[in-house]
Amino acid sequence: MKILSFFLTFLVGVCLAQETDSTRKPSDGPFLPEPTISGGIVMALYAPDSEKLNKDRIHEAERYNTAGKSSTKLLNTLNIHNPSIEVHLAPDRAQNGAAVIVAPGGGHKILWVGPEGYDIVPFFAKLGVSTIVLRNRLRVDGYEPTRDAVNDTFQAIRIVRANAEKWNLDPNRIGVLGFSAGAELAAPAALFFDEFQKNNQSPKDTLAKISPRPDFVGLVYPGPTPFTKAPDTPIPTNVPPSFIVCAGSGDKVHAVWADEYFSPMLKAGVPNLEMHIYGRGGHGGAISPREGIPFGSWQDRFVDWFKDLGFLDTPGTQTKAAKEVAAYAKKMSK
Repeated sequence: MKILSFFLTFLVGVCLAQETDSTRKPSDGPFLPEPTISGGIVMALYAPDSEKLNKDRIHEAERYNTAGKSSTKLLNTLNIHNPSIEVHLAPDRAQNGAAVIVAPGGGHKILWVGPEGYDIVPFFAKLGVSTIVLRNRLRVDGYEPTRDAVNDTFQAIRIVRANAEKWNLDPNRIGVLGFSAGAELAAPAALFFDEFQKNNQSPKDTLAKISPRPDFVGLVYPGPTPFTKAPDTPIPTNVPPSFIVCAGSGDKVHAVWADEYFSPMLKAGVPNLEMHIYGRGGHGGAISPREGIPFGSWQDRFVDWFKDLGFLDTPGTQTKAAKEVAAYAKKMSK
């Protein structure tokens, strides 16, 4: 019943999605959305002439759904051909310099940028943590998530890290928090960063020397990870710490996918790996999935983990996470 309810909500979202400007022509140039929240900095992920873009469609406007429950008017979006990020710098970011790139879910058919994106901005801002909402390309628009959307995630990491000094962020405290299908981007980001950097060394790429490795990843009620199809997926020795959370039998398929990511990491002895599988709950809900039950406060457990690893400490100092990643890498290299 809960899955059916979520599916019906999804269908309503798709049916209500409206194109903001159907009159745009190629001569109008690449489409870039306006900030959803006042003060946001919107940046395209790629230069207009990037070979990663579909140049025949980058001028098209995104389609939006503004009906539904969200703190902003924008609930979800699709028709994304010029992927972007919206940066929200926390007023008190000098406390720690940490930044979270949020990858919304939506089954690769829409992006729930409201509840699984912009609604999270004030939560992290209270901690002095900046939030960057990713608008990645979608399968429904003709893209391959395991390639195009994952590349968008790595590119977002590079852009945020390249602008860290300008934005008063710590370049060693930049990570990804993915929801559902967004977790399908966060998981490979934790595993394939070396491959991405190796394949993106063009002299024309101004970010070629910027590391795409996330300093931490969070998987919230995740979709299938690389371990689902390839259980023996190699784990890099400097794999970042991971936080995984999901409801249990009430969201069985996603809980299984969560465990498929957790178990190989645990067997490999990856440090600072944490998973919460809750007895009650269902799929979806972002940072307040169910009020009145433990699953409804999973975000507090994330903050506990985040703080324990040193990401809320004074910026510029080495985090506990970084120290233990280095120790693990040294151990595994012997």
